[in-house]
Amino acid sequence: MKKILLIFLCCTGFVFSQTELTHEVYFDTDEFVVPLTEQNRLLLFIRNLEKNNIEKISIYGFCDDVGSDSYNLKLSQQRANAIKTIFSEYEIDGSIIKNVDGKGEVLLKIINTKDANIIRGLNRKVEIIASINIPKIEEEKTSELKEVVDLLKGDLSIGDTIILENILFETGHSNVLPESEKTLENIANILKDRKDISFTIQGHVCCTKYARDAVDRKTKKRNLSVARARYIYFYLSKKGVNKKRMKYVGMRRKFPLGGEAKFDRRVEILITNINSNKK
Repeated sequence: MKKILLIFLCCTGFVFSQTELTHEVYFDTDEFVVPLTEQNRLLLFIRNLEKNNIEKISIYGFCDDVGSDSYNLKLSQQRANAIKTIFSEYEIDGSIIKNVDGKGEVLLKIINTKDANIIRGLNRKVEIIASINIPKIEEEKTSELKEVVDLLKGDLSIGDTIILENILFETGHSNVLPESEKTLENIANILKDRKDISFTIQGHVCCTKYARDAVDRKTKKRNLSVARARYIYFYLSKKGVNKKRMKYVGMRRKFPLGGEAKFDRRVEILITNINSNKK
């Protein structure tokens, strides 16, 4: 039976304060397709969101005062749904999107103009409200690296899987987050010395409900799980781990862990061979 070996190099105690980030997306008359300029603004907002610990996202669609109530309710819902679709395409976990509602016609706040076209243009929109938790570091405890060294130098069996749980990736990209770089360097040094094992690096992604794999935003290819595994492969190689001992493969989203989405953006090491003569 496979063993699951979890690597934790550090743990931090946090308390949180909550704030909101908001964004508005504007639409053309009778349209729910997001205009290109608005898409670009929205993607900048999404990239900013990805840097934060998001608790929930609410999406509300609105219309101007032209059209019947039933028409406006339907169109406003279509606009809200269009924004949700874009969020899912950019690997935002759907479970944190709590509200996707069409509100129909909205009364605009008082602005300094009597131009009906300007007022109506500002009403053809979707409002996005993201509640985020801002961590305030209360204490930080760094566990002994010796524990990890002992784990990787200990008894391993073919089929063991090591989840590199604190090697975290930027959403939509194959490069690791800056806070993961030191941990990855430590793991590379350990694996370089452990010459008796061969292994496969398995890449994973999150939030791909309707697709086989996620899109690598750098290359625009739908092979992000492979790209993440390949990144680790070449990183380890540059640090001195023999390429003949390694392979890499993309696992897509076949094996979600069931927790926070960021932990599904991960890599694992599967032990495929052990040569006791080389240890």
